[in-house]
Amino acid sequence: MGKKSKRGSGPRPGSNRAERVAARKERQAAAMAPPPRPFAGLAAECDLVALRSFVASATARLDLVESGTDRNDVSLATILPGAVPALVRDVDGGPEGLVAMQTDPDPEDLAAGLAEAIDWATRSAPGADYAPAGTDKTLAELIAPDSALDIVVHDDFSWWFPPGTDVPAEIADMLQRANDSIMPTARLTPKSGVGAPWWVDSGERAHLRWVRPEAEDDLMNALARLHAAGHLTLGEGSRFAGSFRTHGLLVPVFDL
Repeated sequence: MGKKSKRGSGPRPGSNRAERVAARKERQAAAMAPPPRPFAGLAAECDLVALRSFVASATARLDLVESGTDRNDVSLATILPGAVPALVRDVDGGPEGLVAMQTDPDPEDLAAGLAEAIDWATRSAPGADYAPAGTDKTLAELIAPDSALDIVVHDDFSWWFPPGTDVPAEIADMLQRANDSIMPTARLTPKSGVGAPWWVDSGERAHLRWVRPEAEDDLMNALARLHAAGHLTLGEGSRFAGSFRTHGLLVPVFDL
């Protein structure tokens, strides 16, 4: 007797079994996916999103949970030479780690990738090539969760190199192109203290990108009510230009 065909033995569309299989696959995919807000739980979430998404040249010293003579000081940076995740250099005779928010390639899990780079930068020697070895620490275990970022915005990328260092000839052209791409940028401080508003002069007009921490639906409803009341403005000459979502947060944009 021939073997019984298994054709059609799988779950049929619309059946309870098919629904259970689909639900299980969705749960598995959700469990493996990185968090929609990779920097949630940190007071600096909005600024981390801005540095990751659209700020060109800036640095900020991190408030590390563990510090001391056996740990390097570490600063966050928008992007580093070669778009590497991290490097350690000698500054005034001591090691300093720099960790980038913008890298190539990007890590699949931004929070885990950033935690790994910070952990590496705290304990590596100057001049070492970045070699991720994994870490069991989260961002909240590496940097103080309630600490805001004291961000320094730069007009160029000269901070890539310690003072007095000659720029290597092989990257001088790249450095100049990077400098030419920078638009005047400033971090503003709102009276409310909510979110991270960033002013950018794009040449023809300036605009403000305001990274907000609220849930997207709540914020969209609030913006809609303001628009209906004719109050969705930052003053004379400004105009609400729209919004975009990045790393789980909504960023309203105003032309100025």
